[in-house]
Amino acid sequence: MNWTVVQRILGMLLMIFSVTMLPPVIIAMIFDEPSWLFFVEAFGLTLAAGLIIWLPVHRSRKELRLRDGFLVVAAFWTVLGTFGAAPLYFADSLTLTLTDAIFESMSGLTTTGATILTGLDDLPRSILYYRQQLQWLGGMGIIVLAVAVLPMLGVGGMQLYRAETPGPVKDTKLTPRITETAKALWYVYLAFTIACAACYMAAGMGWFDALCHAFSTVAIGGFSTHDLSIGYFESTAIDLVAIVFMFAAGINFSLHFFAWRYVSIRHYAQDPEFRAYFVILLALSVLVVGGLIRHATYDSTGATLVNGVFQAVSIATTTGFTTANYAAWPAAVPVMLLFASFIGGCAGSTAGGIKVIRCLLIYKQGVREIARLVHPSAEIPVKLGSKAVQPRVVDAVWGFFSIYVVVFAIMLITMMATGLDQVTAFSAVAATINNLGPGLGEVASGFMTLPDPAKWVAIAGMLLGRLEIFTLLVLITPTFWRH
Repeated sequence: MNWTVVQRILGMLLMIFSVTMLPPVIIAMIFDEPSWLFFVEAFGLTLAAGLIIWLPVHRSRKELRLRDGFLVVAAFWTVLGTFGAAPLYFADSLTLTLTDAIFESMSGLTTTGATILTGLDDLPRSILYYRQQLQWLGGMGIIVLAVAVLPMLGVGGMQLYRAETPGPVKDTKLTPRITETAKALWYVYLAFTIACAACYMAAGMGWFDALCHAFSTVAIGGFSTHDLSIGYFESTAIDLVAIVFMFAAGINFSLHFFAWRYVSIRHYAQDPEFRAYFVILLALSVLVVGGLIRHATYDSTGATLVNGVFQAVSIATTTGFTTANYAAWPAAVPVMLLFASFIGGCAGSTAGGIKVIRCLLIYKQGVREIARLVHPSAEIPVKLGSKAVQPRVVDAVWGFFSIYVVVFAIMLITMMATGLDQVTAFSAVAATINNLGPGLGEVASGFMTLPDPAKWVAIAGMLLGRLEIFTLLVLITPTFWRH
């Protein structure tokens, strides 16, 4: 293990991250808020910590190896999520415990959207902006990590594309160089954010709300500047803008990159994961709207359609925005929505969950096994489009799913051991490990009532879900540390 390389990169990341605490200072000055001091203190603390870590090894030029990469990725989210809590912990207007501050920060950076805060409408604008900015930076980090970094390490959902799948993504990198890939994705991500903010303003939001909600929409985060989330605005136009951009953000950003580069959208229809993603959201929307109509939840057809489709897209893409208290909806609709979050969005998107491509391969593998019962001697390949998927990829998907189920069960039992009822514990684990945010039961409106041990389990769930489990679990295996 090249500890000096890991230490140098971690120090650099902390110093870079410290700069992100300065924009809220500008927001505080614009709105004449005294909270700017907390961000300056957090900036100084984070910068000093980064310098202390970086200076002793800044001359080290050893190459990053595979094992070092795993440690850097895990440390990246853990350390930055912890230091990101500093402004929230220092702020007088919040009076958060260290546990609550880290929970909120980690929820933002991992784009989970679960919160322990109430009274958002009365909080300083600088703090509200900082929460949204955390999600936006976390979303960009996820995209670059998934498409540019994790393939180098041999982990992550995008690694599935090594199996010569149909569609535009034929390699693990969009461009020959990792830095160029990251830059290309940054341009696409930034363009989406600007377009989303502009559409929100055109739909009636003020510039501050539009910017903040654009951050969390494109990042599929779910944080809002209001307790009522998107429902605060009571605007069909704003709801429709959110639906469009949540849907787009749940798509593999590599497809958006190719659309931008080649000025064409034909490759979307050629991608099997996108087709499955579209069908899943369409079917879920129809079922949710049908359930609301059957139980006459809303007075008008328009309200039923907009609210039903909004929550279907929001929960299925693991965004977590709400226009209504969906947990109070009738019959099986809330549970169906929660289970949809297990699928999540596409690989290489800002969405959480197992990912559509994994679920698609599990389904195709199941169909193949049924066919083998009828034709036991037949060689039946698993295909995506017209291309056969390598057995190694199918094995990896089943391995991920198996570990996911085991981790979920352990977290569920641990949550219940802290005193939570079954519904609350199950939905809390689902909401955090799928990076969804809102759950059912006691966590339908937030995680503020949970005991501290349950919050730490939730923090672990956010990290596991964001790093797709294997990246974090590999660090506790004896094989990883064996020379």
